[in-house]
Amino acid sequence: MENLMEARLDIFAHPVASQVVKNIAAAGKPVAESSLPASTSELVVLRASQINGCGFCVDMHTKNATKAGETQQRLHLVAAWREATVFTDAERAALELAEEGTRIADSAGGVPDEVWANVTAHFDEEQAGALLSIVALINAFNRLNVIAQRPAGDYEPGQFG
Repeated sequence: MENLMEARLDIFAHPVASQVVKNIAAAGKPVAESSLPASTSELVVLRASQINGCGFCVDMHTKNATKAGETQQRLHLVAAWREATVFTDAERAALELAEEGTRIADSAGGVPDEVWANVTAHFDEEQAGALLSIVALINAFNRLNVIAQRPAGDYEPGQFG
């Protein structure tokens, strides 16, 4: 099947955008090296990417999560996590932070104190900082890909190293 969509801008080939992408990716290294469970991180970035309509990132993180052992059932239920019984209380806290941190403009007060309190009830200081960081970073990646209209479907796990 031929790819009918083409990106407006190849962010990996553009002299400025490619450097920005590399720097955002490098900023994610401390998150990957933290004690935050990788499965929680993948659920969070998947949920933010769904909200932002970033098909490329939904494709990428679904495939990465699957390769890391995440179940199809849980991946299919990420968008409906509140009604799903397959997530832990800690994962629910992380998914709620992903939603609130992604939808900042929808709430005049930003992320509610109760959401942050729920995060810190389930995650230690290092993990909470990693969660905050991964939500911010995935939102940056989502915006780059959505604005550039990067097509989805061709990502292969490990493609970016």
